[in-house]
Formats: sequence, structure tokens, C-alpha cells
Amino acid sequence: MEDNEVPYNVREIEKKWQAEWDRTGLFKMKPASPAKKFYCLMMFPYPSGELHVGHGRNYIIGDVVARVNIMNGMNVLSPMGWDAFGLPAENAAIANNLHPEVWTKSKIARIKEQLQAWGVGYDWDREVASCDATYYRWTQWMFLKLFENGLAYKANALANWCPGCKTVLANEQVVGGACERCDTPVTLTELEQWFFKITSYADRLLDDLDLLTGWPEKVKTMQKNWIGRSEGAEINFPVKGKDFRLSCFTTRADTIFGATYLVLSADHPKISELITDACGPEAMKFIESVRRTSLKAQWETEEEKCGVPTGSFAINPFTHEEIPIWIANYVLLEYGTGAIMAVPSHDQRDMDFSLKYKLPIREVVKGRKTVPPGAAYEGEGVLINSGTFSGLESEKGREKIGEYLECNGLGRRTVKYKLRDWLVSRQRYWGTPIPIIYCKKCGTVPVPESDLPVLLPGNVKFQPTGRSPLAESEEFLNTKCPRCSGPGRRESDTMDTFVDSSWYFLRFINPKKEDGPFDVADVNKWLPVDQYVGGVEHAILHLLYSRFITKFLNDIKMVNFPEPFENLFTQGMILKDGSAMSKSRGNTVSPDELVGRYGADTVRLYTLFIGPPEKDAEWSERGVEGANRFLKRVWRLVTENRESLPARVDRGSLRALEEPERVLRREIHAAIKGARDDLERLHLNTVVSRLMELVNACYLYVQSPGVKVTREDKGGAVLREAFEALLLMLAPFSPHMSEELWQMLGHKQSIFMSAWMEHDNGALAQEEFTLVVQVNGKVRARIQLPTGASRQEVEQAALSHPSITAQLKSRPAAKFIHVEGKLLNIVA
Repeated sequence: MEDNEVPYNVREIEKKWQAEWDRTGLFKMKPASPAKKFYCLMMFPYPSGELHVGHGRNYIIGDVVARVNIMNGMNVLSPMGWDAFGLPAENAAIANNLHPEVWTKSKIARIKEQLQAWGVGYDWDREVASCDATYYRWTQWMFLKLFENGLAYKANALANWCPGCKTVLANEQVVGGACERCDTPVTLTELEQWFFKITSYADRLLDDLDLLTGWPEKVKTMQKNWIGRSEGAEINFPVKGKDFRLSCFTTRADTIFGATYLVLSADHPKISELITDACGPEAMKFIESVRRTSLKAQWETEEEKCGVPTGSFAINPFTHEEIPIWIANYVLLEYGTGAIMAVPSHDQRDMDFSLKYKLPIREVVKGRKTVPPGAAYEGEGVLINSGTFSGLESEKGREKIGEYLECNGLGRRTVKYKLRDWLVSRQRYWGTPIPIIYCKKCGTVPVPESDLPVLLPGNVKFQPTGRSPLAESEEFLNTKCPRCSGPGRRESDTMDTFVDSSWYFLRFINPKKEDGPFDVADVNKWLPVDQYVGGVEHAILHLLYSRFITKFLNDIKMVNFPEPFENLFTQGMILKDGSAMSKSRGNTVSPDELVGRYGADTVRLYTLFIGPPEKDAEWSERGVEGANRFLKRVWRLVTENRESLPARVDRGSLRALEEPERVLRREIHAAIKGARDDLERLHLNTVVSRLMELVNACYLYVQSPGVKVTREDKGGAVLREAFEALLLMLAPFSPHMSEELWQMLGHKQSIFMSAWMEHDNGALAQEEFTLVVQVNGKVRARIQLPTGASRQEVEQAALSHPSITAQLKSRPAAKFIHVEGKLLNIVA
């Protein structure tokens, strides 16, 4: 087929329709609309650089969701903003010798330009940036509310320290023991810092995961593991020659008789009192080496287990034996009590440690299966070598031993969590100032709400020195105490950027509100978010912190919902040369060149077709070219045949069709039904596959011998139905071309003001079906049979087929296995 006379001017078409959507306010939420609301949200970006095609997957998927729901008649809210504070933006600014504000705002403008070039639509009237004082004023308000309710406090704590960036890092910012931003090995340091008491919400954060039926199970599992709720007991071990006891948390109190030594964290507060003179030099050297390891590295289960003896001994309160006390790198102060009772027979970490250092091993649980030498049996069983508790099943043993502990003052049953309180202090410049003043007379004083925002000064030297840059600004630090009017000093740390992103989805509802963070009635109308789209890398902390802040706001009657995001979709990464796209790897693909060469519709279509959107996928230039060829086929198909189509289609007249029209109509409605089902599950790549099949069916129809399409016959009506269905389904994926072709078909309003077609069950009904016939699992024949044929008729038709008769010969058919309407397997 020759190229069509109607040129496909990509740049003109895309520019035209982007301007038209802006003019008509296609993506503006209508506050007074009676239509059902749909809040579609994409995780907002860090504006520390430019976007590459890997970033595009998030925004393009979200745009498809928004456009489909606009077509479904919903009042859609699809906003965009900028996670503009934090270490990434500050480091980029330092590297480029610019003030972070100048750098950040230039990148916001650039990324906004890229998003618009992709054709993704947002209600830009609702744009927010976390670095604007109109936003961070309310982040500070959130801090004050948490402080007021006893959920913000200051304390000394160990933290990951990056010597390169000279700041505290959260655990997820440590990769392989190094800073994710500069690759400097991370160490531990003790600082006085601010925390949010997220642990007070641990049970609710865990239990309410059951409410999130629209979340991926893997994300809920990651959150469960991070919270790490463990039911167990604290057992108190007397220390020989000392007047204190060591408390050990265990989930397996039933194994207490097998505890042959204790293991302490290198940071346990009693370490100095336990290390004897003989063990001192080796123990102190080991403690220093552990402290040079990041918290995240210590959590890793594959880390080699090492330790040293303290020289002191504890008394097992059940066996009354003296057992040695060790220090090891596999015990953390952050979990339990920072001390464990080691039961090598029934814990693999303890077994490995015992074998390495030749410590005693005693079996106290008899399992139902044997384990190989060197392996611990960690399952349930019957207690042995356990005094009066021998013979009890493990569960019953835990219950009885728990009762004995409490009755005899030896410990208590309790619950522990892996979750730690949220460390929010950062010793960096580019962040929200913490609204606290220190007064020698009044102590720690919150800034009055009427004095917010505490503005981030613009003339501070922000090169990292290890101290908070704000501590260098006397003009910022020196202030009056709001209580006594005496001299006061401001807090010089800034807040973790996760605080900014923990509530931004609420501010989008009233982004310009000046007397509060949001309007309570409006937020309760629009939240929770109906569909949240973002990377799985934020599956733990961002989502956990957002859930925590929402629950807190629910407690203080600011919101009436317990969870912020009803449905969550986490897209996979787009890879290049087998790795995630990254500037540091030099494997990014710029969207600008591709949009310039092929158009946004092609880039969008390929991004969605590349594979299941929840899985990682490899980027291919040939794939982009294939997507472009497909769109050109659609363009030619519609433009070359549009003059032969009637002005409208009356579905009621599409009955008693000839075979070619009946076949095409079946393809049309199979595509409509399948695409709708796929969209509900966000199986976007299979929607594109269905559209490709429909285009092939349309070409096959118009090129078939004897088919002549005119405005007057039913063939023209069926083909118009095919084109309209095709464009309506294609529109969310490749919106610019779909709008242009929709207009060419004579429609006056935007395609997004037209609802998707409903499939016609009558068109899907087949008069015949193809039966695949197997003999002993091998395909031997394909038979055309009338729809609705009975089992007996199916079996008889198969047995009468010459190929089947030849296969069976003298062997009788012993069994028939049916897959109705598809397959019959004859077992001979």
C-alpha cells in the first residue's frame, strides 16, 4: 500500500492538541461537578536532574489511568508537584556550583517541559513544590502538631553517617555499606537528633495492611517485614559477680534450656561493665570495627558472624549454669533489648557462631525430621532436656514457660518490633527548618503557629562540613524565646525530605490555602487517593511514613480516613544493557531526541508495550521503531478509508451481516471487552496487543477480494465502528494522533469527551468453533463444529474424523478429557 496523501505531521499534531487540552481545561478538576470523583496520583519527582525514558513509565501509566477515567465520565483530579528539598538536589547544586534554590527551580522548569512534551496531562493550577515557603510552612505545622501530641522528641542515637556528604543517612540510602549518592563507605556516629514516634503506631500500621486490598502483596509483605512484629518474652539473666541482670528478648522461650551463651550488641549500655581486663583490648578493637559498619550492613543476614568474649558470665535462670557472655556483630541494639540468648541447636545464626568459636550446643526440641550436621532445627516439636517442661509441644511449652517467668519474677511476655522511630534530623541546608527554639530559661520551645513559616535563609554557605549549615548563620540562629522574650537559639537541623513527601497528596486539594494545610471537608471528599502510581523503591519508607502521618491526622480529627492510598501500582524499571538507567552508568536514554524523531505518541506507546508494566523491561531502539510503524499503519488505515464511511453508525442495523462483516465485528467487540478487562488490571501491554490485532483484522477486511466498502452498505458501517472503537481504545495511549483522526471522522468534541464503547455480546457469539483433537496429548486434528454442540456430538465428531480413526485403529478410547469449546483429548 502506498503512503497516504494525508501527511502524518507529528510535531504539528502534537503541538495542536496539547494547546487544545490546555485551552479547554481537559485536566482541570471541576470542584462543582456532580460526577463521581477519581483522584489519580503519580509519585512526585525529585527535580535534581532531567528525566530519562525510565522515569517516563510512571508518568505515562498515570496519564493513561487519568484519561481512561475522564472518558468514563469521572471528575478526575490528576495533579503534579515537586519533592524539591533534600540531599539529591543539594548535592547536584554543589556539584554545579549553584545555589540549591536556583538549581532546583531550573530543573523544575526543565522537567515540566519534558512532561508536557510527553503529552501527560495535569491540573497545573494545583502545582506545589516542597521548597516553597507556602508549602513548608505546613510541613512545620505538621511537626508542631506531632510535638504537641508527644510524638516528636529529641534524643541521642546512633545513625548512619556519610563522611563524603557529611550528613546522616536513612537505612535505605545506604547501598552495599556505602552512600547511594557518593559511594563513600558509611560509618556509625552518635548525635542528638529529632525523631517522630512512629513506633506508637506500629500495630495499626501492621493491622491496617489488611484494609489495603488494592495494594500489591509484595509491597504489603515488605512493610510487614520492616515493621517486624514479634511476640515473645524478655528473660532476665543474672550476671555472675554483678548486681544487675541482662534482659534478652526471644520469640522461642521454649528453647531456654538450650541457651548456652549470651550475645550482646557492640553498643549495649552494659558493655563497659562486662568486659574484663583480660578481654579488654581485643573486645574494644572489635567494638570499634562494628561501629564503623553501617546499621543497614549490620541488618544483612549474609554478613559473616564475628564476635569476642567479654570475659563475664551469666546464669541461665532455668538450668542455673554459668554461660559466657559474648559481643557479636549479628545483634543490634535497635532490635529487642540488644542482647539475645544463644540457642545454637535451634537458631542457624547461633549454630554458625557456635561452630566457629567452639561454643556448647544442646538440643532441646525434638523435631519431626532430622537435619544434617551443622544445621539448626528451627521448627516446632517436642521439648526434651527441659526439666519439668520436657514432653510438651513447643507452643504449649512457650505458654507454660511464659507463665513460669512471670510468676517467679524471671521475665515477662511481651511484643517487640523491628521498626524504629523515624529519625527526621538532617545536618544539611536544603530542607525544611525545624520549628524549635532553645531557651536557657524555658528549655525546648515550639515556634508559635502564628510565627510560621520559619524561613530558610538564602545567604548560608551550604558546603557540607559535618555541622548543620544553619548553625553558621548567627542571623538565623539568634531569636527571642516566644515564652519569656529572652534570648533564644533556633534549631539548626533541617527535616528529612520524607517528611515533605509524607503529606503532599493532601496539599494538592487546596494548594493555595493560607489559613491551614488543607480544607478538611475537601480532603475528606477527595481522599483516599483512588490510584497511586510509583516505583517499588518507595514501597517501604515513603508509603509507611505517609500512612503514619495520615493515621495521626485521623487521630486529631483532620481527616476521616485511616489510609491515604486505596489502590497502589508499582511499575517496574526500564533497563538499558541489563541495568537500571542511571547517569552514573551512562546508560540513560533521553526522551527529547526520541520525541523529536518519532513523536510523543510513539514513545508513549512503546513505553506501555515494552512488557507487563509491573515488571522490569529492556529498552530497545528497534522496539521504538516498531511502535512508530504501527501508528503509521493506523494513520493510513483511517485516512485512506474515511471517505467511504457513513457519518454515523446505528448499531441496531448491524444484524444479518455477511461473513466478512460478521468476522470483523467479532474482532471489534472481542478487542473492546478484552481491553476493558486488561485496563482494570493495568495490563497495558496486552491492551496494545489487542489494538494491533484489531488493526490487522481491519486491513484484512478492506483488502479481502470481493469486499467493497461504501457509505451506503453495512460494510461501511462496520468499518466505521471498527475505526471508532480503535481510536477510543488507542486514545489514552497515543492521544495526539487519536484526537486528530477522531476529528477527521467528523467528531466535533475531544475524543476524551466520548465514552468507551460497551462490547456487544451478540457480535461476540460465534456460529462455529474450532475443536482441537488430541490423542494421548498429541494434536491429531482440528474440526469445525457448531457452537453449542453437546459432549456426545463433540466426541462422535472426533471419533469419525479420518485422522483420529487412523490413530486409534484397534485401540479403544478409554477416556475423554474436555476443555469446553476448545479441546478434546482422547486417552487411548
